[in-house]
Amino acid sequence: MMPEKYLTHFSLLILLLVIMTGNRPAFAQQGISDCSKIDDDKERLKCLDEQISKKPEDNPERFSYLSKLWELDTGKSRNKYIIMPHRSTYILPVSYNNRPNEEPLQQASSDKDIRETEVKFQISMKVKLWQDILDKDIDLWFGYTQQSFWQLYNFADSSPFRETNYEPELLFNFRTNFNFLGMQGRMINVGINHQSNGQSKPLSRSWNRIVGNIGFERENFAILLKTWYRIPESVMENDNPDIDKYMGYGEIWGYYFWRKNRFGLMMRDNLRTEDNRGALQFEWNFPMIKSVGGYVQYFTGYGENLLDYNHSVNRIGIGLMLTDWN
Repeated sequence: MMPEKYLTHFSLLILLLVIMTGNRPAFAQQGISDCSKIDDDKERLKCLDEQISKKPEDNPERFSYLSKLWELDTGKSRNKYIIMPHRSTYILPVSYNNRPNEEPLQQASSDKDIRETEVKFQISMKVKLWQDILDKDIDLWFGYTQQSFWQLYNFADSSPFRETNYEPELLFNFRTNFNFLGMQGRMINVGINHQSNGQSKPLSRSWNRIVGNIGFERENFAILLKTWYRIPESVMENDNPDIDKYMGYGEIWGYYFWRKNRFGLMMRDNLRTEDNRGALQFEWNFPMIKSVGGYVQYFTGYGENLLDYNHSVNRIGIGLMLTDWN
């Protein structure tokens, strides 16, 4: 069965979704054009009165994290060949892992020593290659993400990089607008993803996937549902044949924005009743200076990186993140 701690976290996420998508009075989220759809006479009149009495400054532009990230609003400037944020870009100068994975590096070199405190950072960007494909609401993007784990404080071994993952991907993004459980479906992207660590055997790790993601929003809340299918490899080329047992077939990302703070939660599970494995990541980004915020990250579980895909870690770190939503 699924461990109790994962059941608890899944229950909390479901509760959060219920709260965020729960029914509210219809006039609280309708414009004048929709007031006539309200059946109750009092609520319909109240809706009309509120919309008519609004001043321009009372109706600020709606915040949309996904629109800014994927240029979903056609009424705004949309550009090709401009480097834009993709996933989060951050650095954790101090991150502590009380269960570092020593086995792979010691297999390659028995005199290697792994420190519990290291630097973790991620760089992620994308560029739009083709806009409005065939005059449809479809764009083609190329994305690149690099995540590194640097043993900066391991001076005895000359501060080596313990692991770096390189992840290019090609994504078709479909701009959508539909309602589901009180949330607005804003985008669907489908594409191909490659991830590897660029090392030779026995430390080599890589896999190729067909990926599909869907993004929903409601007010200051955004959720991304991600899934993937691993492209089969031959036995000779497969560096990690059991990675699906640890990484599963998808993950959920949820974000909530409040007063220039961003709170994030990632959940992943292999959905197996036996040998159940998963991962959780909690994030808090808080304002500091323009475009740069403080960042706290906590990760527990499997698959933090390719070298550790089958090793459970427990890490907390603090540092800085580029705030691409402000």
